Amino acid sequence: MRHGKYRFIIGFLAIPLALYGVLVISPFVQDFQISLTDWTGLTPDKHYIGFENYRKIIHNHLFWQSLWHNVLLLLIVPVVTLALGLFFAFMLNVGGRRKGSASVAGVRGSGGYKIIFFFPQVLSVAVIAILWQQIYNPDPDEGLLNVLLKGVGIGGQTWLGDPKLALACIMAVMVWANVGFYVVLFSAGMASIPTEIYEASLLDGANRSTTFFRVTLPLLADTVATGWVYMGIIAMDAFAYVQLMSVNDGGPNEKTDVVPLLLFKTAFRDNSQYGLAAAMGVAMLIVTLVFAALTLRLARRDRLEF
Repeated sequence: MRHGKYRFIIGFLAIPLALYGVLVISPFVQDFQISLTDWTGLTPDKHYIGFENYRKIIHNHLFWQSLWHNVLLLLIVPVVTLALGLFFAFMLNVGGRRKGSASVAGVRGSGGYKIIFFFPQVLSVAVIAILWQQIYNPDPDEGLLNVLLKGVGIGGQTWLGDPKLALACIMAVMVWANVGFYVVLFSAGMASIPTEIYEASLLDGANRSTTFFRVTLPLLADTVATGWVYMGIIAMDAFAYVQLMSVNDGGPNEKTDVVPLLLFKTAFRDNSQYGLAAAMGVAMLIVTLVFAALTLRLARRDRLEF
């Protein structure tokens, strides 16, 4: 009977695992194989060169600069996005004045605010990037930001054309585009917390700040950890935002270049170096896996039941 159970489990999982292996694992294996060759991607000829491509990226200053930009995105974008998502979700669900017999309530019009916050999620990355590219337009008569600054008597900026501001401008757009999703996600998590817990904390004299840090945040820890991994993956990619918004694909002066964009340019523009681009892809895979593993490991804790 035990063997029959195992045969049923294996038979049930065989097809999904086979599809996962072919569609997910196989491309990673092929990428690693290509990274060990000098293939250009344009001819059937490829020659095994071992780890020469990895030696090249180790000594490639532009690769390390691009990776540092990814690290900056990884350190800033998830923190700001999740912090804003938690703050807005708390205010929309718990931070308002109590109404009648309700122990907790969100601010007035919280339902409408959730729709407004979620609106960027219905737009594609391409639309968001082009929209904000026009907002950052350096023309004082066309760019919305410079028009507003001009209206209050402040000189405009070149924004995406300024090496010191360009990456920060792209980060701001990434936060704006993603914070609404986490407002809705954290709102759903807060709605699942029993009101009795909040009532008990209020009876003990807890204020909003104490309620957030002592009640809400611990009970949402698993949701926050999952969101951190997803935002980290978005920050490690950032290809579409940088490619569409930056000056000359990663400019000015490569001050906004990220590894995925450098990979794209290496494979399709710089003499079609598919082998070298594949090595960059493997490096990105390793960095992303290490980040996800560390995040999940550090976020591991005793599960709170409620």
